[in-house]
Amino acid sequence: MANQLFHYQLADLHELSQKVVQMATEAGATQASSEVSESAGLSVTVRMGDIDTLEQTRDRGMSVTVYMGQRKGHASSSDLSDAALRDSVGKALDIARFTAEDECAGLPDPDKLAKGPHRDLKLFHPWAITAPKAVKLALEAESAARAVSPVIKNSDGASVSASHGQFSMANSHGFVGGYAYSRHGISVSPIAQKGAVMQRDDWYSSSRRSSDLAAPRLIGQYAARRALARLGAKQISTQSVPVIFEAPLAVGLIGSLVHALSGSALYRKASFLVDSLGRQVLPKGFSLLEDPFQLAGNGSSPFDDEGVQVQARKVVDAGKVQAYFLSSYTARKLGMSPTGNAGGSHNLLLKTETPSLLVKGGLSALVRKMHRGLLVTEVMGQGVNPLTGDYSRGAFGYWVENGELQYPVEEITIAGNLLEMFSGIEAMGDDLYCRGAKTSGSLLINRMMIAGC
Repeated sequence: MANQLFHYQLADLHELSQKVVQMATEAGATQASSEVSESAGLSVTVRMGDIDTLEQTRDRGMSVTVYMGQRKGHASSSDLSDAALRDSVGKALDIARFTAEDECAGLPDPDKLAKGPHRDLKLFHPWAITAPKAVKLALEAESAARAVSPVIKNSDGASVSASHGQFSMANSHGFVGGYAYSRHGISVSPIAQKGAVMQRDDWYSSSRRSSDLAAPRLIGQYAARRALARLGAKQISTQSVPVIFEAPLAVGLIGSLVHALSGSALYRKASFLVDSLGRQVLPKGFSLLEDPFQLAGNGSSPFDDEGVQVQARKVVDAGKVQAYFLSSYTARKLGMSPTGNAGGSHNLLLKTETPSLLVKGGLSALVRKMHRGLLVTEVMGQGVNPLTGDYSRGAFGYWVENGELQYPVEEITIAGNLLEMFSGIEAMGDDLYCRGAKTSGSLLINRMMIAGC
């Protein structure tokens, strides 16, 4: 199957990436790294029963980074011929000659690089799907959504995608590594309408393995129920109340925490968590775990984007920050060691084993625990200040009284400060949800300001 998807064997890419590094060093680079990759994909979108878009892609490319002392240059090419590779190396060297010196520039230290053979994390699961079959699945998802109720009168469409790729990285310290990977998905966005009032919602399923995708019919039905539930939305008065972030939004809060603990924000002093090692940021019963070695995980990899060895670790333990997310460059800026996070985090899980903090029984049980307040299911805008942690975003959700949903709520803003929000987490539901490479249950926060009418 891999031979049908790709033009090259992985061994060919390894040879090409090493060739580029050799070209660079022979041309005068003191250090060099290269990545050669190719990908293939199929994506279809249908809308109101008709094909909207159908796209098949096949790409290949090479990027090279060179250092002349502590001057850095970078170039790329979609042409993998020897002449094009040499031309790209020359351009990267020309750029390096005119850039300023940076004492932190350079490849990772050799002892930080991952040593082969690299662990097989089962990241490649090709989906032998044809365009007609993909269209059929997308139509099935949209049709299922529209069949839920005659009130589902329109649709923003349904999509099916299958993507595959492989790459090889090499550098002048002797590192060579790469692997094949896949990512597939199904999504649908129905629109409910009563009179002149319309509400839209969506749902999707994604995985490296097509066999793990939810059934298109179930995705469509659930998305439709979400859209229907939004009809009849009201405004509420301005007040301070407990708030539940539905699991997909709780994952976004984890993303804000990761950004605040990332090296680029920390060394620029552009984070509200500067110098936070050992600091209490979550309630004592919570931990944030990182596991790059999860089989078929969305964020799994045996090494990071620089070839640095990754590690399973507790980023937050018993509520206290234990580690940052550092590349080689940001680690040098901070006088620390890289953590294997060039390119981002790997399979993060917010976890608690404290019985009083973990609410079993799904989101409905967490709503009952809150008793009165706001369940937030959508946030809008970019109102997060990474320097201060101030949080203010438009929101949609549901008002809760006596532990039950009463009516949908719109045209409100929720506001707080991330530090106060994190420390104010009172409970997490067992409705674990993975979006991207982060997993969390829904989170109950003790109090936030709701700006309404």
